[in-house]
Amino acid sequence: MRITQILLPLLIVSLSSISSHVCADQIFPAHLVGTFSRNNREPKYTIEFLPEDAPFHPGDNLESMVMHDKQGRRFLCFLPKEEESSTGWTSTQQNISTVLMETDKQLKLKTPDELLQPLNEQCLLRQEGWWSYEFCHLRSVRQLHVEDGPKIVQEFSLGKYDPEATAAFNQNVSHASTMKERYHSHIYTNGTTCDLTGTPREVEVRFVCAETRAMVTSITELSTCKYALTVQCPTLCKHPLFQLEKPVSHTIHCNLIPQEEDTSRNEEERVVDESFKVADS
Repeated sequence: MRITQILLPLLIVSLSSISSHVCADQIFPAHLVGTFSRNNREPKYTIEFLPEDAPFHPGDNLESMVMHDKQGRRFLCFLPKEEESSTGWTSTQQNISTVLMETDKQLKLKTPDELLQPLNEQCLLRQEGWWSYEFCHLRSVRQLHVEDGPKIVQEFSLGKYDPEATAAFNQNVSHASTMKERYHSHIYTNGTTCDLTGTPREVEVRFVCAETRAMVTSITELSTCKYALTVQCPTLCKHPLFQLEKPVSHTIHCNLIPQEEDTSRNEEERVVDESFKVADS
């Protein structure tokens, strides 16, 4: 019943929009009106209208409902079944070190650091207002203010790549019981001394999967003079632990009810309505 309550208003909106936005010759064959979802975590629902000569053939026990568009045409729409999860377990709730061990053993996956090798010898730059941030893979991270082209007028080192700190950090993460965010980290330490804390600046560089080009996407200050720099890298998507979750998609198939069948249905409904009226009287 819950899936019907969710999809009914979506069907009404979709069908009511056909006459005002889509002509009849645009609907057929198999015109996709749109995709609907209340939020990113819920399944996506696509409405598909099919021609009379190639209708959708539903399976057994598939719920359906008749809907009208503004032109008075009737569609028989078949709703996808609501699948219940047999368990609440997800891959992100496994022990991460176990996942890495098993996937590497079974699929012979490259490690995250091996997948990041295309960034070697590269420097990526991001500008945010007054400051620019330069990330050079396995070397350094700098905070710069540049004027008149390449002229650097102010500069702070946010840290230099620290392989030992990186190994220790990832060792601690690998024993975590959950993995809420999918990224791989490198630690950069021994940056310019912070005036407020008297200690060197440092930054955690977080690599995330992205299907677009490699680039610095954000810089945040976690605490005084301690930063987090996010770098997206397409090659990291080759590892299953860092792949983006794709929303589940369902299709609502709608068959146009032929004119003669529609007339027959209307007549049957009229007879039923009149019989009810007689019974009530």
